[in-house]
Amino acid sequence: MKDHLEGFLRYLDLQKGASEHTLRAYRKDLEAFAPYVTKGVEDIGMIDVRVFLAGQIKGGLSKTTAGRRLAAVRSFLKYLYREGYVKENPAKLVTTPKAQRPLPRFLSVDDVFSLVEQPKGMGFLQTRDRAILELLYSSGLRVSEIAGLNMEDVNTREGLVKVKGKGRKERVVPVGSKAVDAIKSYLVEKILLKRKNKALFLNNRGEPLSDRGVRRIVVKYARMIGISGKVGPHTLRHTFASHLLQAGADLRVIQELLGHSSLSTTQKYTHLDITHLMEVYDKAHPMADKEE
Repeated sequence: MKDHLEGFLRYLDLQKGASEHTLRAYRKDLEAFAPYVTKGVEDIGMIDVRVFLAGQIKGGLSKTTAGRRLAAVRSFLKYLYREGYVKENPAKLVTTPKAQRPLPRFLSVDDVFSLVEQPKGMGFLQTRDRAILELLYSSGLRVSEIAGLNMEDVNTREGLVKVKGKGRKERVVPVGSKAVDAIKSYLVEKILLKRKNKALFLNNRGEPLSDRGVRRIVVKYARMIGISGKVGPHTLRHTFASHLLQAGADLRVIQELLGHSSLSTTQKYTHLDITHLMEVYDKAHPMADKEE
């Protein structure tokens, strides 16, 4: 296999213009595959590739790294097929292992209360920041949805917000009383400064606040209460969903509020500790409180 590997790397270098870093990565991945090729390359089968993949995961590699190595093997065998060394590419039917996507961080109720109380005073920026923080936690909106809100989208009397989500799909989301009060206070300041832009949230120049501007606001106040690490508007979106679920809300309802087209997407936002799970079990299962 060594000669074929060198030929493949030359092909990547001369015809594909691969970087030195890419060539080193391919070499490392394919050298890990070489011990699994016990005969000639023409005899490589799907079982060999699957055994290699399983061995990598069993050996402690993450699914992401194992998937990358499978991709390298797949490209190598595709090259061998094109050059006529093998009759087919047995790796193309091997499924790439799905890496578990880490969930965004999840704030406690106390942390959220401390966060939304940080913007002090009644000035334009202070009331705007508090309204944004309250609305993010109260509604679970995406950062782009917050930044895209117009004045006409907010109904403070009914406590509703009309949102344009992904794919321009519209949905109406209920908003809690504290968020409504925060928005009303902000609108007073906006009117006093004669900021007539149709966008709901504006920057200090009177222009629509960008996604990045919203992120900066969340990070700023999170740092003020000692929350370090990666945190942003999505943290509050995840916290919104998690707190609702812990309070007993139906997952389908949360799906609608978040604007997810698939329930499986909503499930990725849920995070329950074992104590809460046991409480639900004890209350719901008919045999939970009976001794065997």
